[in-house]
Amino acid sequence: MLSQLGEKIWADWIWFPEGHGWADLTDRDGQVFPKTKDLWATIPIALCFLVCRQIFERTVATPFASLLGVSDKQRFRAPPNPILESYFCSASKHPTQSSVESLSKQSGFSVRQVQRWFRRRRNQDRPSKLKKFREACWRFTFYLLAFFAGLAVLIDKPWLYDMKQMWDGFPKMPLLPSQYWYYMIELGFYISLIVSVATDVKRKDFKEQIIHHVATISLISFSWLVNYIRAGTLIMLVHDASDYLMESAKIFNYAGWRKTCNFIFTMFAAVFIVTRLVILPFWIIYTTWVYPLTLYPPFLGFYFFNGLMLVLQALHIFWAVLILRMVVKFLPGNDIVEDERSDKEETDSEDEAEGREQKENFKNGHVQNGHTLLNNNHSKAD
Repeated sequence: MLSQLGEKIWADWIWFPEGHGWADLTDRDGQVFPKTKDLWATIPIALCFLVCRQIFERTVATPFASLLGVSDKQRFRAPPNPILESYFCSASKHPTQSSVESLSKQSGFSVRQVQRWFRRRRNQDRPSKLKKFREACWRFTFYLLAFFAGLAVLIDKPWLYDMKQMWDGFPKMPLLPSQYWYYMIELGFYISLIVSVATDVKRKDFKEQIIHHVATISLISFSWLVNYIRAGTLIMLVHDASDYLMESAKIFNYAGWRKTCNFIFTMFAAVFIVTRLVILPFWIIYTTWVYPLTLYPPFLGFYFFNGLMLVLQALHIFWAVLILRMVVKFLPGNDIVEDERSDKEETDSEDEAEGREQKENFKNGHVQNGHTLLNNNHSKAD
């Protein structure tokens, strides 16, 4: 039964134009074609990326952060309180005023102390600046290398300059070694992102990022299976063209290099709009959606591939809006671009005053003029 179901799902007429099928992708005359089993190689590659990332962040990104003066602010931990913790985990991280007053009565804290407890508790869950810096360094390194690797793979290919040639001889287009490694490395990297998503920095567009990663993995895998490899390499190159600029802007943002950050972010915005909102829809998607209809009648695989492309394009429009909002913010002369997707850390004057007091006490060793401070035994209620 399963074999019959598999035959129906993978029927030639579903995934290939009329007159073509899986038999066209059989190796012959020294020519090699993509195969389903090749995708298994991405699993160990993804695991290698996860290991390399840990090594990179510890041996490269962390010393680089120290060199640029990136450090974490002192955070005040919320004191243990089962009542407030239960509400924080099960009800809401942002209680309403009426809830704050009710919690104040239950916990014995004042309203102000309850508000401060939730503020500090939320800050505990936010990623540190050093963590965000290390993640940006890792992604910058990969995207930069991937972009230039993609250029090396495509620079001498005619379909880079005349995209209609990506359909020349389809689907009987032999696989090149450079295409194989470009695909496996890109797919392995995106699989590693899915695996590490639980520990990575979570931003406001977390759901959109997950959709993007899943759509990208599906698109790369499907284009491999049905030999849309020429189109796939162009799509990956266009995506990598702007990503490394965004990550480098983040690096300088965390380091406090404001003018450098703003300049790089402006470059990123320009490249993103040109590649994702011009080249991708009007050149690449046109060549995968409109032009093939002049060569073949439409088939299910055609709709599936272009459906994934439209999902990515919708996400690009969503992110373009966020990017333009950030650009507009610093055009009048704001100090620095801030990521619209980031969850900003909350501070207050009392926390800062307490931090200064603790630093002063540490410097003085709790001794003034040779006498122990008399108020050491008195602690704040929170």
